[in-house]
Amino acid sequence: MSELSQAIQTVAVYAIPVLFAISLHEAAHGYVARYFGDPTAHQLGRLSMNPTRHIDPFGTIVLPLILYLTIHMPFGYAKPVPVDYSRLRNPKKQMGFVAAAGPLANFAMGLAWAVWLVLMRGMGVSEPFLVQMAVAGINVNAVMCVFNLLPVPPLDGGRIVTSLLPNELARRYARIELYTPWIFIALIVLMYTGVLSPLLSSMVSGFIQLVGLLVLPLNILLNS
Repeated sequence: MSELSQAIQTVAVYAIPVLFAISLHEAAHGYVARYFGDPTAHQLGRLSMNPTRHIDPFGTIVLPLILYLTIHMPFGYAKPVPVDYSRLRNPKKQMGFVAAAGPLANFAMGLAWAVWLVLMRGMGVSEPFLVQMAVAGINVNAVMCVFNLLPVPPLDGGRIVTSLLPNELARRYARIELYTPWIFIALIVLMYTGVLSPLLSSMVSGFIQLVGLLVLPLNILLNS
């Protein structure tokens, strides 16, 4: 298979998992924010599972493909769902729940892809494209979940940390978000140079092992 054919096949396999992993992640932030009192995302039409509402041409399409072809870790991002933390009933505390909703959504979707993979095997479905898509769904959501949990603003993990810190420390820590473009550039460079990759790889492996453990009873039931 030529490199071009391989690239096209990779894009086809990862397209749906990436689009829905990112869309669910962003929508989850908006739904939890609305639950705690901020209807901003709802008012702007961003509470949707329609990927076209969330796609960022570079972050959703170009960057994941580049990272997959270079470091085999297809991370990407979408247009952030707008959240007005001042409209939350308890902004400092509840911003942590809003932030955690994205990674938790990715965990749930990774688990759903794993269940689908087990069900296909149990039903004797061995179509390579469907199997590869399910595996890609697990991997993509694992990467999105663990990357976003890194404790650095503006990532979700950074906002979770901010919500847990005492007020003065929280304000200082949150100011890091002012340097968002540089932080993303630094993180991409650290991944590309291999400095951050071992940590992320071990976290991704832990995610996949946990998902595998959770679907083990179903796997035993259908394939014993």
